[in-house]
Amino acid sequence: MTRPTQLPDTIPVFPLPGALLLPRARLPLHIFEPRYLAMLDDALKTPERLIGMVQPCLTPGCHSAQLHHIGSAGRITQFSETEDGRYMITLTGISRFRIRNEVEGFTPYRRCAVSWAGFEKDQGAEEHDAGLNRPAFMELLSRFFRLRGLDTDWDSMADADDELLINSLSMMLDFAPEDKQALLEAPCLATRRETLVTLIEFALRGGEDEEKLQ
Repeated sequence: MTRPTQLPDTIPVFPLPGALLLPRARLPLHIFEPRYLAMLDDALKTPERLIGMVQPCLTPGCHSAQLHHIGSAGRITQFSETEDGRYMITLTGISRFRIRNEVEGFTPYRRCAVSWAGFEKDQGAEEHDAGLNRPAFMELLSRFFRLRGLDTDWDSMADADDELLINSLSMMLDFAPEDKQALLEAPCLATRRETLVTLIEFALRGGEDEEKLQ
């Protein structure tokens, strides 16, 4: 894994609403726009092979090009090219970062000067959540999945380690981009689980109210 001293001061960033990458997790991406094909080509030429995933700022008062200040960098660990020149890639989460400023240049994609300070534990050992009440959490998930008409491998989910369970759900569930940003910025796994539970409970309340109105 890339160590803190090897992380570059400037990285390419991929603004993609709703796409969340967390440390040690994997994010598949389909790259086809010319500017992001150029970004991928340039990233593959660097020793770190990093791409920064960042949410565009969609809150009132933000201008269209503004980015959230915190994103997450992933290392390109898999890629394959299609016959028509597109790429299927996988990013493995390395560390979150804080954007210092955007770097002007001649690349068709955006680049930012970033700071890795404050996110050192992202590159450490897998996190555990001592406060996780797994039976209650799984029951809540079951209600949410029924509401959304979703299905999953419940046995695998029940056996998953705390970090894999919570981070995978944070990445894959269909929450609003600003909610995804809150999950990204959670300072630890327990806080991310608490945020996730709040979002699920809010969705469940909305679903129940809708059923009452019908």
